[in-house]
Amino acid sequence: MADKILMPRLSDTMTEGVIAAWHKKVGDSVKKGDLLAEIETDKATMELESYKDGTILYLGADTGGKLQVDDLMVIVGDAGEDISGLVNGKSGGSAQPKEETKEEPAKEAAKVEEKTEAAPSGSTIDVSKLEEVVLMPRLSDTMTEGVIASWAKNIGDDVKKGDLLAEIETDKATMELESYKNGKLLYQGAKAGDKIQVNELLCIIGEEGKVNVDEIVAAVKGGGAAPAPKAEAKEEAVAETKEAAPEASAAPPAATGENGRIKASPLAKKLAAEKGINLGSVQGSGDGGRITKSDIDNYKPSAAKPAAQETPATQAPASSGSAITGQVSFEDVPVSQMRKTIARRLSEVKFSAPEIYLTMEINMDKAVASRAQINEVSPNKISFNDLVIKAAALALKQHPDINSSWQGDTIRVNHHVDIGVAVAVDQGLLVPVVRFADTKSLSQIAGEVKDLAGRAKSKKLAPAEWEGNTFTISNLGMFGIEEFTAIINPPASCILAVGAISQVPVVRNGQITIGNIMKVTLTCDHRVADGAVGAAFLQTLKSFLEEPLRMLV
Repeated sequence: MADKILMPRLSDTMTEGVIAAWHKKVGDSVKKGDLLAEIETDKATMELESYKDGTILYLGADTGGKLQVDDLMVIVGDAGEDISGLVNGKSGGSAQPKEETKEEPAKEAAKVEEKTEAAPSGSTIDVSKLEEVVLMPRLSDTMTEGVIASWAKNIGDDVKKGDLLAEIETDKATMELESYKNGKLLYQGAKAGDKIQVNELLCIIGEEGKVNVDEIVAAVKGGGAAPAPKAEAKEEAVAETKEAAPEASAAPPAATGENGRIKASPLAKKLAAEKGINLGSVQGSGDGGRITKSDIDNYKPSAAKPAAQETPATQAPASSGSAITGQVSFEDVPVSQMRKTIARRLSEVKFSAPEIYLTMEINMDKAVASRAQINEVSPNKISFNDLVIKAAALALKQHPDINSSWQGDTIRVNHHVDIGVAVAVDQGLLVPVVRFADTKSLSQIAGEVKDLAGRAKSKKLAPAEWEGNTFTISNLGMFGIEEFTAIINPPASCILAVGAISQVPVVRNGQITIGNIMKVTLTCDHRVADGAVGAAFLQTLKSFLEEPLRMLV
């Protein structure tokens, strides 16, 4: 029987979505987990995966079209199936009497019971066919596994479509996962802090008593049909649920996950940051104490409880193992999702792309003087890194070969300039992207970089804000590093490593004087940009930084 897939609510403020791209067309076969479409929401462009098997029978909008949340988006069923009833808004694909419709749930339940009873001991079930199964979604383009930062629902809790299920830590951010099913949470595939591979069993949501959880879990693990559940196991599960209930009710006003993160919707976090409100002092009225937009709108500083601020100070400090003199001591720290991805992607580049390194000294005397004058009138404080971004953006327009990427059989020459700016965060690096940097003023670049860097450090960036860079800049000058080489950050084929500005003796007109010198090193993928091309780019970059007024013309 054909099934409808409705436009999901991919953020708490989303009311409609734009079809950025279809990855399947009418007539194509689709499996559970296949990428269906890219959907542009009010906050990011997200990928939507199918949770059904079958053939695409209907698409609700063309590429670029808009659909309201819960509008009909896709129909998946058997090839040649009549879907006129579904398209016209009816509950089924054919006009059957109401009596038969009422009997269908009972028949389906009977079939499930018959299958459960008649299943031979060595049989297995096809989990991909089960509507109750929720698999770990792919929440970013580089994600291969996710860590359960916290569960918002416990086993036995009722779940509605749109309810927050869990917070998932990916390789780049911690993201909220909402349910697209109604029912009861019957099983969790991992505890908080555990890892789950993409498309592995995350949880089971269904009607209690009609879903054989043990059989599904056994099938996922490859163990065939599970034995009949024992009464003791059921009692233990009920006991665990009851024990978890008091803990949930005892949560502080600002509920936090097991990793210490405050539970709040993305919009609430954004509003709190704009208003300078500490989320730790806000009492959440949402599910499990989750802070919502209304909580921020209605927040009054006088209502904040001092205890909320005192909590961190009263907590016992984590025990830190101190080394004993003369005794071998070490600690194995688990590799974070972000560090794993950095290691994998940069290793791929390092061992697949033939790199060439070009270093140049740039006299920053006029840049130092110009920056002081610009900051007198600029609404945003301009840093030297902002000057480098602007100069690089203008230089890339003159040297499109540097603004290119290797595609295997082709070289993609980008006409737009999207510069990634490496930002150091806990346990790794994020590279938020300044879009169309060549068209923006220094003040705009400064404000955008400050905002992106701040949200990168607090893991609040959307996937669209760190993807698609055509060039990258990594600056370690603020740490006193005078010169270094950086590894290319794909899909870009070049990266600029920027060192500190140092006062050193220079020769001018035969006289020794003190100059402000900055060293930069350009790393190029030699398959795309030769040494001469990279050198020409650096010369243009140098001309802009040594004569900053040229960037303002």
